[in-house]
Amino acid sequence: MDDARPSPELDELIATVTGQVERLTLDRFDHDDAWLLGTSLVELARSRGLPVVVDVRRPDHVLFHASLAGTVPDNDTWVERKSRATLRFGAPSFLLGLRARARGTTFAAQTGLPEQEYAAHGGSFPLVVRHVGVIGAVTVSGLPQADDHALVVEALEAFVAGRRP
Repeated sequence: MDDARPSPELDELIATVTGQVERLTLDRFDHDDAWLLGTSLVELARSRGLPVVVDVRRPDHVLFHASLAGTVPDNDTWVERKSRATLRFGAPSFLLGLRARARGTTFAAQTGLPEQEYAAHGGSFPLVVRHVGVIGAVTVSGLPQADDHALVVEALEAFVAGRRP
């Protein structure tokens, strides 16, 4: 990639996603919360006819997983790769890719991590508990990356506000 200065639009998008992380901090998160967030995402996707996989997990424990009509096994692979990146770096997978692009490189080149295991594409968001840190990730796969990210953020915003999307 070239060393050109990132565009103002890219800088603004990075700032927006960074702000989302700061705003969407949770007071707590347990198995029941994983079920509520996961089912809320499924309901939101179904209401729009979206073919997505929804996944909520802790680093070594899947708490919720659903594959809606129109998804394929490759979506599960994307969930694994995106959530692995989010959990390793404690940041949305979308933000990881945007930051690399702003530096004129790719996430894989920047980190040296295998692309078969890590993906810095939108759709995975860290579950951050106040005074604890990152305890898990919520991930969606099946749409263009910005749309995957936006769907997760919409559901998390409703979850944090105490209402179902």
